[in-house]
Amino acid sequence: MKLATWNVNSLSVRLPQLLNWLAANPVDALVLQETKLTDDKFPHADLEAAGYQSQWFGQKTYNGVALLTRTGSTDIVRNIPGFADEQARVIAGTVLDKAVGSVRVIGCYFPNGQAPDSDKFVYKMGWLDALQNWLKQELQTHQNVVLMGDFNIAPTDADVYDPVAWKDQIHCTPQERAHFQQLLDLGMHDAFRLFEQPPKPWSWWDYRNLAFRKNQGLRIDHILVSHALKARTTACVIDKAPRKNERPSDHAPVIVTIG
Repeated sequence: MKLATWNVNSLSVRLPQLLNWLAANPVDALVLQETKLTDDKFPHADLEAAGYQSQWFGQKTYNGVALLTRTGSTDIVRNIPGFADEQARVIAGTVLDKAVGSVRVIGCYFPNGQAPDSDKFVYKMGWLDALQNWLKQELQTHQNVVLMGDFNIAPTDADVYDPVAWKDQIHCTPQERAHFQQLLDLGMHDAFRLFEQPPKPWSWWDYRNLAFRKNQGLRIDHILVSHALKARTTACVIDKAPRKNERPSDHAPVIVTIG
C-alpha cells in the first residue's frame, strides 16, 4: 500500500501536474493541501477519469484539503471535531487495503503561524492542541492510523538547511517542535526517519533566492504512522522531481510504502 501527501499550492494551477504525477506514481491514497478551491470548483471528474475517488473540503483563495483514493473512503471527517475553525485544514477517511486492512488516513494542512509573536501563532498552538486531543481519540478507535500533510514544522535541526539562521524562527520554534514530539509520544512514528536518507532531504523550498537550485529548504511535509504500522512500513521518500516542473508547487510529494 502506497500513500502520499502533497501541498499542491493551488489545484487549479497544478491539476495537469497532479494528473501526470498520479499516472507515473499510482499511489493508493493521496492527501492534498492548499487546493485553494471552493467545493463547487473541485475537479472530481478529472480525478475520477484518472482512477481516483475524491473527498474534498475547500474554501476560496486559501487552504483547502482533499483525500484521493483508488478504492474509496468512508467515515469522512472534515476539520477537527469540537474545534471551531473557519479554515479548511483537515480531511480524514478510512481506506480499505487488501494487504494492510483498514487504515485511518488523516490529511492535514497545519497553520503556518506567521511569527512567534503573532496572533496566527496563538491560533497555531490552539489548533495543535486540538489536533493532539483528537488524534488520541482516533488512536483509541483505529489501530492503523496515518497522519500526513504539510505540518509547517521542521522537527529537528537536521530538517533545516541552515539551523543557525532558522533558530527560533517560525517552523523551528521550541513550541512547534514540542508539539511535533507530542504527536510522536501518542504512539506515532516519523516514517521518513525510520530509514537511512540522503543528505539534505527537504520537502519545501522557497520560490525566492534560487532556493531550490541551491537546495536551501526545509523538511516540513511529514507522514506519521501508528505503532501498529511501524513494522510494516518498508520505505518513505521525498519525490523532488515535481519541484523541477515549470510553475511548480513549492512543496514536493512524500510517499510511504506499507506492506
